Amino acid sequence: MPGSTPDANASPKPAGPPPGTGGDGRARTAARGTHAGPGDVADTDVVEVRRSARRRRTVTAYRELGRTVVLIPAAFSPAEERRWVAQMVAKLQTREERRRRSLGGDDELMARARALSAAHLDGAAEPASVRWVENQHRRWGSCTPADRSIRLSGRLRSMPEYVVDYVLVHELAHLLEAGHDERFWALVARYPRAERARGFLEGVELANTAGEAGGFHAPDHVD
Repeated sequence: MPGSTPDANASPKPAGPPPGTGGDGRARTAARGTHAGPGDVADTDVVEVRRSARRRRTVTAYRELGRTVVLIPAAFSPAEERRWVAQMVAKLQTREERRRRSLGGDDELMARARALSAAHLDGAAEPASVRWVENQHRRWGSCTPADRSIRLSGRLRSMPEYVVDYVLVHELAHLLEAGHDERFWALVARYPRAERARGFLEGVELANTAGEAGGFHAPDHVD
Protein backbone atom coordinates (compact mmCIF):
# COMPACT_ATOMS: atom_id res chain seq x y z
CA MET A 1 0.00 0.00 0.00
CA PRO A 2 2.07 2.95 -1.20
CA GLY A 3 1.97 5.91 1.13
CA SER A 4 1.58 3.99 4.38
CA THR A 5 3.30 1.42 6.50
CA PRO A 6 2.03 -1.39 8.68
CA ASP A 7 3.33 0.26 11.83
CA ALA A 8 1.59 3.57 11.42
CA ASN A 9 -0.32 5.10 14.30
CA ALA A 10 -2.19 8.37 14.26
CA SER A 11 -3.18 10.59 17.17
CA PRO A 12 -5.23 13.79 17.09
CA LYS A 13 -3.57 17.08 17.75
CA PRO A 14 -4.55 18.69 21.07
CA ALA A 15 -7.27 21.33 20.91
CA GLY A 16 -6.32 24.97 20.54
CA PRO A 17 -4.34 26.88 17.92
CA PRO A 18 -0.70 25.78 17.72
CA PRO A 19 2.03 28.39 18.11
CA GLY A 20 4.83 28.71 15.62
CA THR A 21 5.08 29.28 11.92
CA GLY A 22 4.24 27.12 8.92
CA GLY A 23 6.53 25.13 6.63
CA ASP A 24 6.70 24.15 2.99
CA GLY A 25 5.40 20.63 3.59
CA ARG A 26 8.76 19.01 2.79
CA ALA A 27 10.90 20.14 5.71
CA ARG A 28 12.62 17.23 7.42
CA THR A 29 14.66 17.06 10.57
CA ALA A 30 16.66 13.96 11.40
CA ALA A 31 17.37 13.48 15.08
CA ARG A 32 18.63 10.90 17.52
CA GLY A 33 16.91 10.86 20.88
CA THR A 34 19.30 12.09 23.55
CA HIS A 35 16.87 13.23 26.23
CA ALA A 36 17.08 11.83 29.75
CA GLY A 37 13.73 12.97 31.11
CA PRO A 38 10.77 10.63 31.64
CA GLY A 39 8.74 9.98 28.51
CA ASP A 40 11.48 11.21 26.19
CA VAL A 41 12.84 9.21 23.27
CA ALA A 42 15.38 6.56 24.19
CA ASP A 43 19.00 7.14 23.20
CA THR A 44 18.97 4.24 20.75
CA ASP A 45 15.96 5.49 18.74
CA VAL A 46 16.75 7.27 15.49
CA VAL A 47 13.85 9.60 14.75
CA GLU A 48 13.14 11.60 11.61
CA VAL A 49 10.57 14.37 11.96
CA ARG A 50 8.75 15.45 8.82
CA ARG A 51 6.69 18.63 8.90
CA SER A 52 3.73 19.06 6.59
CA ALA A 53 1.88 22.29 5.80
CA ARG A 54 -1.11 20.16 4.77
CA ARG A 55 -1.30 18.43 8.14
CA ARG A 56 -3.58 20.23 10.58
CA ARG A 57 -4.88 17.88 13.25
CA THR A 58 -2.93 14.64 13.39
CA VAL A 59 0.45 13.31 14.36
CA THR A 60 1.54 10.03 12.77
CA ALA A 61 4.46 7.72 13.47
CA TYR A 62 5.75 4.56 11.83
CA ARG A 63 8.91 2.53 11.30
CA GLU A 64 10.79 2.95 8.03
CA LEU A 65 14.18 1.52 7.07
CA GLY A 66 15.34 1.03 10.65
CA ARG A 67 14.23 4.40 11.97
CA THR A 68 11.09 6.01 13.35
CA VAL A 69 9.39 8.62 11.18
CA VAL A 70 7.06 11.12 12.86
CA LEU A 71 4.79 13.31 10.71
CA ILE A 72 3.66 16.52 12.39
CA PRO A 73 1.89 19.75 11.39
CA ALA A 74 4.33 22.39 10.13
CA ALA A 75 3.03 24.88 12.70
CA PHE A 76 4.13 22.85 15.72
CA SER A 77 6.47 24.59 18.14
CA PRO A 78 9.74 22.88 19.19
CA ALA A 79 8.16 21.99 22.54
CA GLU A 80 5.14 20.41 20.84
CA GLU A 81 7.44 18.50 18.52
CA ARG A 82 9.45 17.05 21.43
CA ARG A 83 6.32 16.10 23.35
CA TRP A 84 4.60 14.40 20.42
CA VAL A 85 7.73 12.61 19.20
CA ALA A 86 8.20 11.07 22.66
CA GLN A 87 4.54 10.12 22.87
CA MET A 88 4.34 8.52 19.42
CA VAL A 89 7.60 6.60 19.79
CA ALA A 90 6.33 5.21 23.09
CA LYS A 91 3.05 4.26 21.42
CA LEU A 92 4.87 2.36 18.69
CA GLN A 93 7.07 0.57 21.21
CA THR A 94 4.05 -0.49 23.26
CA ARG A 95 2.27 -1.82 20.20
CA GLU A 96 5.31 -3.74 19.03
CA GLU A 97 5.92 -5.23 22.47
CA ARG A 98 2.31 -6.40 22.60
CA ARG A 99 2.77 -8.16 19.27
CA ARG A 100 6.04 -9.74 20.42
CA ARG A 101 4.30 -11.19 23.46
CA SER A 102 1.42 -12.54 21.39
CA LEU A 103 3.77 -14.20 18.87
CA GLY A 104 6.11 -15.56 21.53
CA GLY A 105 9.54 -17.08 21.00
CA ASP A 106 10.85 -19.97 18.94
CA ASP A 107 8.83 -22.63 20.78
CA GLU A 108 5.59 -20.75 20.16
CA LEU A 109 6.61 -20.21 16.54
CA MET A 110 7.14 -23.95 16.08
CA ALA A 111 3.73 -24.69 17.60
CA ARG A 112 2.18 -22.10 15.30
CA ALA A 113 3.85 -23.67 12.26
CA ARG A 114 2.63 -27.14 13.18
CA ALA A 115 -0.91 -25.87 13.65
CA LEU A 116 -0.84 -24.13 10.26
CA SER A 117 0.51 -27.27 8.60
CA ALA A 118 -2.30 -29.30 10.10
CA ALA A 119 -4.95 -26.75 9.13
CA HIS A 120 -3.85 -25.98 5.57
CA LEU A 121 -1.33 -28.57 4.39
CA ASP A 122 -2.87 -31.77 5.78
CA GLY A 123 -0.02 -31.95 8.29
CA ALA A 124 2.34 -33.05 5.52
CA ALA A 125 4.84 -30.25 6.12
CA GLU A 126 6.82 -31.22 9.21
CA PRO A 127 9.57 -28.73 10.11
CA ALA A 128 12.46 -29.81 12.32
CA SER A 129 13.01 -26.26 13.55
CA VAL A 130 11.30 -22.90 13.26
CA ARG A 131 12.92 -19.82 14.72
CA TRP A 132 13.13 -16.05 14.64
CA VAL A 133 16.30 -14.50 13.18
CA GLU A 134 17.50 -10.91 13.08
CA ASN A 135 19.89 -11.13 10.12
CA GLN A 136 17.30 -11.35 7.32
CA HIS A 137 16.84 -7.80 6.10
CA ARG A 138 15.84 -8.56 2.51
CA ARG A 139 13.72 -11.67 3.04
CA TRP A 140 10.70 -12.25 5.23
CA GLY A 141 11.45 -15.93 5.67
CA SER A 142 13.67 -18.73 4.45
CA CYS A 143 13.58 -22.51 4.38
CA THR A 144 16.22 -25.22 4.00
CA PRO A 145 14.38 -28.36 2.86
CA ALA A 146 17.47 -30.54 3.39
CA ASP A 147 17.32 -30.16 7.18
CA ARG A 148 13.68 -28.98 7.32
CA SER A 149 14.61 -25.72 9.05
CA ILE A 150 12.57 -22.52 8.75
CA ARG A 151 13.64 -19.02 9.72
CA LEU A 152 11.43 -15.93 9.97
CA SER A 153 12.71 -12.36 9.95
CA GLY A 154 12.27 -10.55 13.24
CA ARG A 155 10.80 -7.66 11.24
CA LEU A 156 7.58 -9.66 11.03
CA ARG A 157 7.05 -9.28 14.77
CA SER A 158 5.62 -5.81 14.18
CA MET A 159 3.17 -6.99 11.52
CA PRO A 160 -0.35 -8.44 11.75
CA GLU A 161 -0.53 -12.09 12.76
CA TYR A 162 -2.19 -13.15 9.50
CA VAL A 163 0.91 -11.87 7.67
CA VAL A 164 3.18 -13.92 9.94
CA ASP A 165 0.99 -16.97 9.31
CA TYR A 166 1.20 -16.43 5.55
CA VAL A 167 5.01 -16.37 5.66
CA LEU A 168 4.98 -19.52 7.76
CA VAL A 169 2.68 -21.29 5.29
CA HIS A 170 4.90 -20.11 2.43
CA GLU A 171 7.99 -21.60 4.06
CA LEU A 172 6.15 -24.77 5.12
CA ALA A 173 5.10 -25.25 1.50
CA HIS A 174 8.79 -25.28 0.56
CA LEU A 175 9.17 -28.44 2.63
CA LEU A 176 6.84 -30.07 0.10
CA GLU A 177 7.82 -28.19 -3.06
CA ALA A 178 11.28 -26.63 -3.16
CA GLY A 179 10.64 -24.34 -6.12
CA HIS A 180 8.02 -21.70 -6.90
CA ASP A 181 6.09 -23.68 -9.49
CA GLU A 182 2.33 -24.03 -9.84
CA ARG A 183 2.18 -26.86 -7.32
CA PHE A 184 3.94 -24.69 -4.75
CA TRP A 185 1.57 -21.74 -5.20
CA ALA A 186 -1.41 -24.08 -5.07
CA LEU A 187 -0.24 -25.19 -1.63
CA VAL A 188 0.24 -21.60 -0.46
CA ALA A 189 -3.20 -20.67 -1.76
CA ARG A 190 -4.75 -23.08 0.74
CA TYR A 191 -4.16 -20.38 3.35
CA PRO A 192 -7.35 -18.26 3.06
CA ARG A 193 -5.63 -14.89 3.57
CA ALA A 194 -2.64 -15.57 1.33
CA GLU A 195 -3.51 -12.97 -1.31
CA ARG A 196 -4.21 -10.28 1.24
CA ALA A 197 -0.99 -10.97 3.15
CA ARG A 198 1.07 -11.03 -0.04
CA GLY A 199 -0.36 -7.65 -1.03
CA PHE A 200 0.46 -6.32 2.42
CA LEU A 201 4.11 -7.35 2.14
CA GLU A 202 4.39 -6.04 -1.40
CA GLY A 203 3.14 -2.68 -0.13
CA VAL A 204 5.74 -2.65 2.63
CA GLU A 205 8.51 -3.41 0.17
CA LEU A 206 7.28 -0.74 -2.25
CA ALA A 207 7.19 1.87 0.52
CA ASN A 208 10.69 0.93 1.68
CA THR A 209 12.07 1.09 -1.86
CA ALA A 210 10.54 4.53 -2.37
CA GLY A 211 11.90 5.64 0.98
CA GLU A 212 15.42 4.61 0.02
CA ALA A 213 15.09 6.72 -3.11
CA GLY A 214 13.87 9.72 -1.14
CA GLY A 215 10.45 9.69 -2.77
CA PHE A 216 8.24 8.30 -0.02
CA HIS A 217 5.64 10.61 1.50
CA ALA A 218 3.00 9.31 3.88
CA PRO A 219 -0.53 10.75 3.66
CA ASP A 220 -1.94 13.11 6.28
CA HIS A 221 -4.11 10.49 7.94
CA VAL A 222 -3.01 6.89 8.50
CA ASP A 223 -5.19 4.65 10.67
